[in-house]
Order: sequence, then C-alpha cells, then structure tokens
Amino acid sequence: MEKRDFWAAIHAERLRLVDTLSTLGPERWREPTLCGDWSVSHVVAHLTAAANTGTAAWLLSIVLAGFNPALHNERRLKRYLGATPTETLAMFRSSATKTVSPTKDYAAMLGEVIVHGQDIARPAGLDLVPDPSGVHEVARFFATRDFAVNSKRLVKGLMLQADDSSFEAGQGPLVQGKQLDLVMAMAGRPAYLAGLQGDGVATLERRLLQDRR
Repeated sequence: MEKRDFWAAIHAERLRLVDTLSTLGPERWREPTLCGDWSVSHVVAHLTAAANTGTAAWLLSIVLAGFNPALHNERRLKRYLGATPTETLAMFRSSATKTVSPTKDYAAMLGEVIVHGQDIARPAGLDLVPDPSGVHEVARFFATRDFAVNSKRLVKGLMLQADDSSFEAGQGPLVQGKQLDLVMAMAGRPAYLAGLQGDGVATLERRLLQDRR
C-alpha cells in the first residue's frame, strides 16, 4: 500500500469502530476488553490519543514519562478520556480522519485500530469486521517486524498460512487459520488461538503465555 492508501484504510477502520460504538449504551463502556485492565472507554481513549500524537508530542511524552511506555500510554489516555462515554466517543469521532502519526510505520497504525477494535468487539459480542485487504497488510507487517508488540519474535520458526486469503509467511511448523485470527494471535491475544490449527499452534501458545507472565 502507498501512504495515502494506508491513511484511507486507517480512517475507514476508525469510522467503522465509531459506528459500532455508537450502538453501545453507557453501561457497556465500563465492560472489560482483551486489552489488559482497560475498559471499552480506556481503549477508545487510547485510540484517540494515537490519532492525535505526532512525532514531537510522542517524544516529549515518552521523555516526561521517564521512557516508561506504560506510563506514557496511561498519561496520553487520560487526556482523551471523557467524563462520559458520549464525550469519549465524540473525541474519537472528531479524530477519526486525522493523519497524525509519530512514525512512518503506517501499517502499525492500521494494526493498532484493527487490533484494538477486536479487543473491544470480541468480549462484547459485537459484529466488527475489518476490511480484509487492510488485515492482510497488518499480517505482513506483524510477521516481519516487532513494533509495539513482539509479533515477529512470537512467530519465529513457524509457518503462517491464512485459509481465507493469500497471506503466508515464515517456515517451520504450520499455524493456519483466518488472517484476522493470525493477526490477533501475533498481537498477543491468546483468545484467538482457538481458531488456529496446525503443529505450530502449541509453540505459539507457549510463547504467548510466557509473554503474559
């Protein structure tokens, strides 16, 4: 994908999530997600922060956080966490079509909104289906780069093969399934292992569990 194509995909996935979130009642914004201790409100605020953080802002924030990524994320999140779910959603909606990024790793930006969208949707039983072409780009990126998540290390020495697209990467014991399930597993979400098959799944599961300790 070219830069403009990535931004079009990022905007589309953000707006898709906005539409899905618009169906939730206020009480559901307190529900847990697949993203650690974060509720729906926290994940949405995190995505809004990402949409508003350029290189200079990111560098200043990480320095002020003492180069502690968790503290950096927490401080950025609080800035975009509204007093109510309506406020939190409004800030995300107003940021959905921004073209702000701390780096030129646009596939990672696309991956963030796709992964966090599923972090919200799966536990909540929401129907949120990202565009397959965008998921394919994220799968390729995750298989070859450790960026924010240790995706490349998780699948080292394994062969990934999507059964619903042309995505294929690596060599070794097979891990096969839907490309979205492969992306979510590479992003460190054990809940998606159930949708995968092959001799390499046990290795991937062991690595995921080790990472979460």
